Amino acid sequence: MSGPDVVDDTGRPSKPKAPSRDRTRAERMQATLEEMIVDGRLSPGEKLDELNLARRFEVSRTPVREAIRSLVATGLVEVDGRQGARVAKMSIPKLLEIFDHMAVLEGLCASYAARRASAGDLAQLKTLQEGISLAYEEKQPEQFYKLNTDFHDTIYAAARAPYLQSETIKLRRRLAPFRMQVTYQPGRMHATLAEHARIVSAIEAMDAAEAARAATDHVRLLGDDLTDFIAMMPPNLIDQN
Repeated sequence: MSGPDVVDDTGRPSKPKAPSRDRTRAERMQATLEEMIVDGRLSPGEKLDELNLARRFEVSRTPVREAIRSLVATGLVEVDGRQGARVAKMSIPKLLEIFDHMAVLEGLCASYAARRASAGDLAQLKTLQEGISLAYEEKQPEQFYKLNTDFHDTIYAAARAPYLQSETIKLRRRLAPFRMQVTYQPGRMHATLAEHARIVSAIEAMDAAEAARAATDHVRLLGDDLTDFIAMMPPNLIDQN
């Protein structure tokens, strides 16, 4: 049975409005800009000029403006009244706070995965870990970073908690430009291999508490890692105000 008709001001049934072409373009533009921010092609602090972006992607300024407005709502873009829109920067305290939140979410995902992961999930984690090790040995940092993201995505999915999965991915995308800096620190990729192995072992053993500790420790910045992270963060990525 079909739902109730939509009526207009005269009381007569009216057809639902189709999405406007500008709306569709705005959604595509938002997805494109978000991906460029997440993968580092647009850096924190980089200006987002509506006219230049419209010319570059061969669209009008309207979908660009709407896309930027949507990205402001996600926190990936910020607007300065004088300078216009730019990719959002973060202060060190805010960045560390968000990393702490990310560590908690990662730990929760891993603990659920230890209780709920299928044999297929576990096999996928081991395959990805082998690929990550190979990327490290062959000095392919971009492949390493991609497979590392896939590894974590597999844990989120294995948690069988869709809302938690969605919120964890959303926060990870917010941190992506900065998390990439952590991954590329000297010695960090090598350390990641052992940390991943600890996580996989805990999930395979169905040890939820150890899986949570391993995943939390993997993401949380403590001690020398924290000091090195702050010292090596490029100044242009950080909000100094």
